[in-house]
Amino acid sequence: MNKGFWAAGHRPTLFAAFLYFDLAFMVWVLLGPLAPSIAQDLGLNAAEKGFMVAVPTLAGAILRLVNGLLVDRIGPKMTGAIGQIIVIAGLGTAWAFGVTSFAGTIALGIILGFAGASFAVALPLASRWYPAEHQGTALGIAGMGNSGTVLAALFAPILAKLFGWNAVLGLAVIPLAITFVVYMVLAKDAPNAPAPKPFASYLAPLKHADAWWLMFFYSVTFGGFVGLAASLSIYFTDQFGLTPVVAGYCTAACVFAGSMIRPMGGALADRIGGTRTLSLVYAVAAVTLAAISTGPTTVAMALGLFVVAMLALGAGNGAVFQLVPQRFRDEIGVMTGLVGFAGGVGGFYLASSLGLAKQLTGSPQWGFLIFAGLALAALASLTLVKQKWRATWGATLEGARI
Repeated sequence: MNKGFWAAGHRPTLFAAFLYFDLAFMVWVLLGPLAPSIAQDLGLNAAEKGFMVAVPTLAGAILRLVNGLLVDRIGPKMTGAIGQIIVIAGLGTAWAFGVTSFAGTIALGIILGFAGASFAVALPLASRWYPAEHQGTALGIAGMGNSGTVLAALFAPILAKLFGWNAVLGLAVIPLAITFVVYMVLAKDAPNAPAPKPFASYLAPLKHADAWWLMFFYSVTFGGFVGLAASLSIYFTDQFGLTPVVAGYCTAACVFAGSMIRPMGGALADRIGGTRTLSLVYAVAAVTLAAISTGPTTVAMALGLFVVAMLALGAGNGAVFQLVPQRFRDEIGVMTGLVGFAGGVGGFYLASSLGLAKQLTGSPQWGFLIFAGLALAALASLTLVKQKWRATWGATLEGARI
């Protein structure tokens, strides 16, 4: 942990941001672990399964833009409260009336997108309390809420086996309601929040090439992470014939690795620089995803490769968000929304392309290979821009490494 971190900010808010993010991510990817059971009951094909688990990711990406605007207008705490209420109400309704068609799963996926949009709330909620030299660590801890995907992978298949997958939707409301109460009690908006700006000015960061680069870099790291988190239960059941419960355990192991390393990635970026950390991340991710595309022949081999890939992508998530507040400190709310949007789009692409590749070719391997190519493209792009970043906006920062 970087020296002086715990004394630098507001620990109750940091915990509230993490807890809210954690439970929101749990339900955001809920359709992934439930997909084998849902697909069997509703008779979905491979492409429909892939699209079903990808829709919450795309909806969350779009709604992150909305949340990014609201954070800068009404504050992160109130924005988060509104999103939590919508998700709780949506899951309760789906449980009460049932989900009986493919169209119903898509409607539910859109509602779950509000949970995915929590990203654009939790990170600025935490970020505004911490100085530049602790941004990577603070956002890494708050962003460790990615671990909520582990809870979904571990418990959703077991609860579905015991009570039916529709009952899982209702059971999820219980921890969400508890989290909402804790969040409202502990979370506090930082006193140094920037004043609200005219609506049109919120998209001003898009005039800068740096914003687009950061969006692209996150579309690969977070897109890979959440796309795999949503798809691995399907992969392990389809490729190796595992039961949904065992596939959930395998998915949980992969997601746990990627989630727990996120704060380490942020802390490492604080120490050696975000661009150095990302360079290593993209190289490792490209190699492992390419290896996965060759079609591992055993569960152990596939599991090992996915864990390494998720470790790299998770560290990359923390590293990107060590860079964002250094460049766009005064626009952190909207930039979190924009960068988060790009990450969600990357996740939608990966999850849907794996299902489409399976439908068209009988194997998802082409989807993995193309995403490995995107990781290489990100590495090449980072090599082009990192020197300019260090010489321009990086040179004006005290105590922060680029």
